[in-house]
Amino acid sequence: MSGILLAVIGILIFILGYRYYSKFIAEKIFQIDPNYVTPAHRYKDGVDFVPTNKFVLWGHHFSSVAGAAPIVGPAIAVYWGWVPALLWVLIGTVFAAGVHDFGTLVLSVRHKGQSVGTLANKLVGQRAKILFLFIILILVLMVNAVFAWVVTNLFISYPASVLPVFIQIPLAIWIGNAVYKRNKKMLLPSILALAVMYVTAMIASKVSFLQIDLVQYMGGEGATGIFGLGAVSSAFFIWIIILMIYVYIASTLPVWKLLQPRDFINSHQLVLGLALLYLGMVFLNPSVTAPATNPDADISWFPLLFITIACGAISGFHGLVSSGTSSKQLNNETEARFVGYFGAVGEGVLALIAIIAVITFFSSSEEFLATYSSFTDANQMGLGIFVEGAAQLFSGLAIPTDIATTIVSIIVVSFAATSLDTSVRLMRYIIGELGIEYHVPSLSKPHVATSIAVISSAALVLLPEGPKGFGSGGYLLWPLFGTANQLLAGISLLLIAIWLKRLGRNYAVVLIPMIFVMFMTLYAMFQQVVFEWSWIGDDSNTLLFVLGAIIFVFAVWIVLTAFSALSGKIDNPIDKG
Repeated sequence: MSGILLAVIGILIFILGYRYYSKFIAEKIFQIDPNYVTPAHRYKDGVDFVPTNKFVLWGHHFSSVAGAAPIVGPAIAVYWGWVPALLWVLIGTVFAAGVHDFGTLVLSVRHKGQSVGTLANKLVGQRAKILFLFIILILVLMVNAVFAWVVTNLFISYPASVLPVFIQIPLAIWIGNAVYKRNKKMLLPSILALAVMYVTAMIASKVSFLQIDLVQYMGGEGATGIFGLGAVSSAFFIWIIILMIYVYIASTLPVWKLLQPRDFINSHQLVLGLALLYLGMVFLNPSVTAPATNPDADISWFPLLFITIACGAISGFHGLVSSGTSSKQLNNETEARFVGYFGAVGEGVLALIAIIAVITFFSSSEEFLATYSSFTDANQMGLGIFVEGAAQLFSGLAIPTDIATTIVSIIVVSFAATSLDTSVRLMRYIIGELGIEYHVPSLSKPHVATSIAVISSAALVLLPEGPKGFGSGGYLLWPLFGTANQLLAGISLLLIAIWLKRLGRNYAVVLIPMIFVMFMTLYAMFQQVVFEWSWIGDDSNTLLFVLGAIIFVFAVWIVLTAFSALSGKIDNPIDKG
């Protein structure tokens, strides 16, 4: 089968979903009001609440949610065959992710730009709010650790990507100042910034002294680096420290100064990258060599498929971005459909090409099965296979392999880093909310909350011991990230359903995907916590067991309370806008 055919089918389904299904939801379910005064205008402060052009906001939103996860998840999930992975991406994007992302954005806009964690208090009750905030806090902490781990490993594996990624930062700050202080347009400067990044990438791919290779600086892989660590571990430690310093600064700056312009650049980067990948695929016309299903898989796809592919089908982290930052920047409520639902579609398009890049990379089905010989191998090698597979698609445009590999790694790093500093900003908000809740006012101070977020994230990625040696935290947390992420998505959908019911509207379009996601995720999480990570399991892991058990208990408690609220009388006030 041709990879082109899969791409055409997938993109057609996405187009139809956005054109018809999202319009139906906007008009009949959410009843979007063009005259509603959004929080960006009502609470405008020039820091977090900033009315923003819908294309710029879409760039921020899309870049923040499209981290490494919509690449890593599908690249792992094809272990069970490309058919189940593809079906979940297509169905999940149209009927679950789009509804979830769009819904959490509208819900937050209609409630003063508050996060879904805070809204749990109004919709379900005080206890649910506290539990939900703690689940969110653990999730964003894991996002920070996982994405920091991904970025650091890519910097070590592809040192030519480092300089282009760091050049983006001063360019973004320059664009932010030009736009918001001198009223310049953002489009042309962003395109020029992207051109500078890619020219730098091409030069760095060919000129070795422009490749920031910390391992080689310390004498190579077998050498000893700092603190008695090996060169690779030393490089990992240094990059983590640099990343944490960066995200501290980025997450405390006003959104217009770095967050928006950098994300706008990244939105062009992703659009360009996707265009090049799909165009390269057209010229290369690769055949699908991976099997449609894998009957010899050592672990069942049910229910793990639905937590392995989170971003790219449905992701709770998207709801945090929608209600945490995007809702505070929405200029007009009619633009929520474009930012929320179309943002989810963009991520689905990324997940689709990730699947195609992997399943067309191998020369034969036997080679694929030899590489993906176990689920563990799929977890370890998925991201690397995508980078090589995407570079192979670029070769259809006669782009040299080394340059293509650098560009692909830049794309992955840029989006993982974007999600990382957005997540740290969200963690700052949550710590502040918990500080207010428990009467610890110092926690609501931006620098105090950010310091806690950054230090705890660095500790989580650096300290746990695991198969990857020093800094195994991000790798170890990946399985728990998927389940926690999907639980958050299910709970957010449940909150939207409660809101819609209390407004007297049809909430079935939200309730159906919510029930599906919650069942699959709670089932998968129970299996993992009890039969894998506990002392009775074959892969006992204290870190995953403790975090997983806490999240599972909190989630069940919230769901039971929420279902009671869904079926009971109206106990809490609702902001109808």
